[in-house]
Amino acid sequence: MEIRRIETPLAEEAILRLRSGDKVLLSGYVYTARDAAHKRFANALAAGESLPLDVSGQIIYYCGPSPSRPGRIIGAAGPTTSSRMDVYAPTLLSMGLKGMIGKGKRSEAVRGAIVRHTAVYFGATGGAGALLSCNVLSYGIVAYADLGPEAVARLYVRDFPLFVINDSLGNDLYEMGRNKYRTA
Repeated sequence: MEIRRIETPLAEEAILRLRSGDKVLLSGYVYTARDAAHKRFANALAAGESLPLDVSGQIIYYCGPSPSRPGRIIGAAGPTTSSRMDVYAPTLLSMGLKGMIGKGKRSEAVRGAIVRHTAVYFGATGGAGALLSCNVLSYGIVAYADLGPEAVARLYVRDFPLFVINDSLGNDLYEMGRNKYRTA
């Protein structure tokens, strides 16, 4: 497992070098969007409307940050369970989304779409939202402000610590771990 430094927007060459299990320090812009925002994305697309952001080459972080304390840019910014976005992810990947950050396993449909569209799924450490927020240098609402913490926001992160869970070759860190345990 290597430690890789990568920047957004994600270039296909960078994605192709990532392998499940790699440790990543991510810098650049990422967008937050949780369940309610994804539902609005789907409704907009079904109505023939555009999304409020161009997802091409971007990363969506499944996160709903808590309010910031005085003097802080953002409150706790930990990942939410990714499987709740599985119904929406293949469509966004087909539109050029290149990365997702969350926690937990992804469905077979999402893993297949990651391979088809040369993308990547990163895992962030659950329960470490306060610590992860230290790597967020800016925060601004982009769309759906009425959703509160589930609004779509643009974060600028520096050396945001992640693991590659699903790589563009179809590898799955969770499966690798189970297989290693079974053979030990």
